[in-house]
Amino acid sequence: MEFVQRRLPGVWEIRLSPIRDARGFFMRAYDVSLFEQAGLHRPWVQENHSRSERRGILRGLHFQFPPYAETKLVRCVRGAILDVFVDLRPESPTFGQWDALELSESNCRMVLIPRGFAHGFCTLTDESEVLYKVDSPYNREHEGGLLWSDADLGISWPEAEPFLSEKDQQNWTWQTFVSQYSARMRGLFNN
Repeated sequence: MEFVQRRLPGVWEIRLSPIRDARGFFMRAYDVSLFEQAGLHRPWVQENHSRSERRGILRGLHFQFPPYAETKLVRCVRGAILDVFVDLRPESPTFGQWDALELSESNCRMVLIPRGFAHGFCTLTDESEVLYKVDSPYNREHEGGLLWSDADLGISWPEAEPFLSEKDQQNWTWQTFVSQYSARMRGLFNN
């Protein structure tokens, strides 16, 4: 298991190391002692499983406000996704910036996204399954979302016209978030 810091502070790519033979592979997907050594262990309280059944499905960009802000540990166990994360922490030097990482069953990578980020992904294959751990329970009254196609964010998605839920089509623009909600994210940088 290798931990690689991404360009946005607090985001880590985790490269897993499958041991392969004629039967397939064995791989450690989580090791509390290695995560503690890297300073990344969290008290995970929930694990979610998402299945998408066509290419071009986009889920996101989702987040929760404090006190329910979440750290996420995301892994694609079937197919492939482009995983995208946007820094919503007003005190962060990368506030409003995004990064992305392809996660797939074949590349055996995960991403740890700290509290104070919006998160979403777009499926790159006809069948995709994503597992992700969170360190805070879901709370409907504290959820928010950014519009995937907002020009101010300028995210390079792999699909020009993805398939979205009605809810995700109504997410906030970046300017709405900044003017009306960003103050609620204060205090999450270096958290």
